[in-house]
Parts: sequence; structure tokens; C-alpha cells
Amino acid sequence: MERRDKTNYYLDIADVVSKRGTCLRRRFGAVIVKNDVVIATGYAGAPRGRKNCTDLGTCIRQQLNIPRGERYELCRSVHAEANAIICAEREKMIGATMYLSGREVDTGEYINNSNSCSMCKRMIINAGIEKVVVRDTEDSYRVVNVQDWIDNDESIIGAKGY
Repeated sequence: MERRDKTNYYLDIADVVSKRGTCLRRRFGAVIVKNDVVIATGYAGAPRGRKNCTDLGTCIRQQLNIPRGERYELCRSVHAEANAIICAEREKMIGATMYLSGREVDTGEYINNSNSCSMCKRMIINAGIEKVVVRDTEDSYRVVNVQDWIDNDESIIGAKGY
């Protein structure tokens, strides 16, 4: 049996974490790693104590046909990236890598070419995370240097979505 490469190993963990998600549209899982130690994990779900979309059986963004990457203020969920950051100490996140895996709920397919939303990008920047590795398929992924989000600030031009 061939040993799994380390990047896909952490992405596999993020994929397993995503299975706890309660979003009816997409399941995301995030894992923050520094020096080969998992610092924190997070998945998309409603804040503690509030009803999840899976409990309610409905998604307001889906009902309103809101496109991917827009109007997250209407979403009941805290994103996977944000939940992972909330659970970690900032000192441990400085220079760390975040691994992100997402799947469509209805098909189970990986979300190809996904990215963090603008709110999560801001949190990742402030957390001091250095890189975000985003899964596209079972074995392929992209590495985003967070400095690129700082240098190429989409909020200046008002870009929507991802």
C-alpha cells in the first residue's frame, strides 16, 4: 500500500471534519496545522445552541436562489475556516497552514475551484495563517499564499463571489 502524501493526508482530515457540517448546500471542513501538529478543526454549522439548517430542513440562501459567494450575512452557519480560527490560539496560528475541503451536499462531489469567502479571508489574514491549501479533487489541490489576498485585495474593486 502506498503511503498518502502529507498534504492530502491533512486534506483527508478536513474532508472527514466536514461530515459534521449542517449546511444543506455545501459541506466544508478546515484544519489548521503548524509544524505537523493539528492546531484546530472547524466545519460549517450554526452557532452553538442555535438550530442548524439540517434541523430546520431549509436554507434561506437556497430558498432565495442566492449564488455561491454572495450574501453570507443571511447564512445561519459559521464557516469552517472561522470555526477553526475561533478554536485556536493566535500564537499557534502564526505561520500555520489551513487545509480546506468542501463537497456539494446533493452530489457528494468535491467543490472544484472553491475559495474562502471575503469574510473568512479577512479572518485568515488576521489570524496570521500563511497558506491555505484547497482541495479540488481526491488528489489535486491548490496552494494559496495568504499574502496574495493582502496584495490583491478584491474588496477594493468590489468583487463578489469566489
